[in-house]
Amino acid sequence: MNPYSKWLIKMIHVLTIEFIPYFEIERLDSSARIDRLLKVVKQNKIVLLEGRLKKTEESDLIAKTMSMIDEHFKGIELAVVDPDKAESRRFIERLRKEVVSLLLGDRQGFTIIGPANIVKEIKKDPNKIQLLTEEVREKFPHKKKQGSSKKKKRR
Repeated sequence: MNPYSKWLIKMIHVLTIEFIPYFEIERLDSSARIDRLLKVVKQNKIVLLEGRLKKTEESDLIAKTMSMIDEHFKGIELAVVDPDKAESRRFIERLRKEVVSLLLGDRQGFTIIGPANIVKEIKKDPNKIQLLTEEVREKFPHKKKQGSSKKKKRR
């Protein structure tokens, strides 16, 4: 019996989601907001941002990400969930949404930003969000086990 067969090896994969409340970024300028979000994403974490970025900030985030792509950073996946997009036929509902939007501003909804090497796709439908992820393996130098190679003795 192989002495190593008694060992059970478990691999634990951790997916980290970092929640960033709106108040942490509301006083930052656009460039600082983008830098704050990219700092988290480059740590292989998924950002769940309360609220949403402005359209110009989203395009600046994508542009900055594109310029940073290399063999270690593959880019981002981004999705915005906006409750205002759900169309209401009733006038009262639309009026209520407009008032809430004026009061809360960019705090409505939420934004998901993840590194492209982990988040392969974000699917949205009215009832759920699916985050399709892929396992990330760190590249460690492999060490040879001592005693595993047999050396011939000279006589």
